Formats: sequence, structure tokens, C-alpha cells
Amino acid sequence: MKKLIMIVILAIGLVSCNKETQQCNCGTIANDGISGNCYWLEIRNDCSGNKKTFCFDQDVWMNAYVGSHFCVTNQNEW
Repeated sequence: MKKLIMIVILAIGLVSCNKETQQCNCGTIANDGISGNCYWLEIRNDCSGNKKTFCFDQDVWMNAYVGSHFCVTNQNEW
């Protein structure tokens, strides 16, 4: 019985550690495009699942692909 309790406590600890290390300013690029002077990326947040569109310069936009993982450094979460 003690072993079972220890395994449950260990499993809960491992799950909670994974959530703490997840960066909530990162996500998966869902779409991209150009609108006027805005090279935009629509990103689905890893933590909330929300999508938000951000403008970037052409260099960043050219190296970011739909389906890839991307972090927005000046945002905490969306």
C-alpha cells in the first residue's frame, strides 16, 4: 500500500512539473500572411489554446513556417 501511495505522489509531482516548465508565450503557427506593411503570424498558444495574430519584420516572417513552434518574446500569454 505504501508503494502505491508513493507512486501516486510521484506521478502527481511529475505532472505538475511539466505544467510549470511550459512557456505560455509560445505556440504553434496556425497561419501566416501579409497585410500592408504587416508580415503576420497567427499563433495558437501552448497554454490556453487561444489564437492571436502578431506582426513581425520580413526576416522573422520568412523563417517561420505554418505548423512550426514559435515563441513571442514580448508577450507573456494570450
